[in-house]
Amino acid sequence: METANYTRVTEFVLTGLSQAREVQLVLFVIFLSFYLFIIPVNILIICTIRLDPHLTSPMYFLLANLAFLDIWYSSITAPKMLVDFFVERKVISFGGCIAQLFFLHFVGASEMFLLTVMAFDRYAAICRPLHYATIMNRRLCCILVAFSWLGGFIHSTIQVALIVRLPFCGPNELDSYFCDITQVVRIACANTFPEELVMIFSSGLISVVCFIALLMSYAFLLVMLKKHSGSGESTSRAMSTCYSHITIVVLMFGPSIYIYARPFDSFSLDKVVSVFHTVIFPLLNPIIYTLRNKEVKMAMRKLVDRYILCKEK
Repeated sequence: METANYTRVTEFVLTGLSQAREVQLVLFVIFLSFYLFIIPVNILIICTIRLDPHLTSPMYFLLANLAFLDIWYSSITAPKMLVDFFVERKVISFGGCIAQLFFLHFVGASEMFLLTVMAFDRYAAICRPLHYATIMNRRLCCILVAFSWLGGFIHSTIQVALIVRLPFCGPNELDSYFCDITQVVRIACANTFPEELVMIFSSGLISVVCFIALLMSYAFLLVMLKKHSGSGESTSRAMSTCYSHITIVVLMFGPSIYIYARPFDSFSLDKVVSVFHTVIFPLLNPIIYTLRNKEVKMAMRKLVDRYILCKEK
C-alpha cells in the first residue's frame, strides 16, 4: 500500500441506533433487561453443570462453555451501547474500536467452531452410542474446545491485521452502535477491495460452509433417529436436543452470513440484524437450551433452592 500524508484518525463517532431521546430511553430499558437476564442465567447454567454430579456428559461440558462464550459475547458491545444512550456525542477511541472488533470476532468465531464441536458430539452419541464415552472423553473435549478458541483467535487476528494497516484520514463516523469490520472498512482512505475479499472469505465463506455442513449433519442425524423411532423416550430426547442445536445454528449463522458473506455496502436492515446478532442471540441461547432440556431445568431448580433460597433437601 502506498504511503501518503494524512491526519491519523484517533477516534470514531458512532451514530447509534436512534437520535430520538424517547426511543433511546425505550431501547435502554429493553436492552438493559436483556443484558441483566443473559448474565445471571448463563452464570447459573455454568454453576449448575459444574456442581450437579448428574450433568457429567460431554454435551453439558460443551453447553457450559457455550454459556461462558455468551456472557463474553454479550459484554463486548452491550455495556458501551447502554452508556451511549445517555451520551450526546457517542465516540470510541481507535484502540477501543480495534479491541472491540478483535474480541467480537474472537468470541463469535469461537462460538461457531464450538457449535461444530457440539454437532460432532451429537453424531458420536447417536451413531456410536456404545463407544460414545470412549470417543468423547474429557481430554478430547478439552482439546476440541481449545481448538475452537484457537480458531477464533486466528480468525480475529486476521481481521485486525487487515484493519490496522489501512489509513484513516477522515471521515470518522460509523453508522452503527459498535465497531465492526463492515463499518470501519468503508471509511478507510484507500482502495479496500483486496482487504474486503480476504474478510469476506475469512468471515463470510467460513460461515456459509459451516452453516451448510451443520445443517446437513443434523439432517442426517434426524433421519437416523427417525429410523429408530421405536426406541422410545431416549430417541425423543435425542431428537429434541438436535432441534435445539439446529435452532441455535440458524440463529447464529443466519445474521453472520447476511453481514459478512457479501460486499460491505450499507443496507437498511444492517442495524436490525446487528442488534439481533450481538444482543438478542445471546439471550436466546440459554432460553432454548434450558426450556428444551429437562435435566438442566431440574438441576437449576435444585441449585436455586439449595444455594439461593436456602431450602433444605
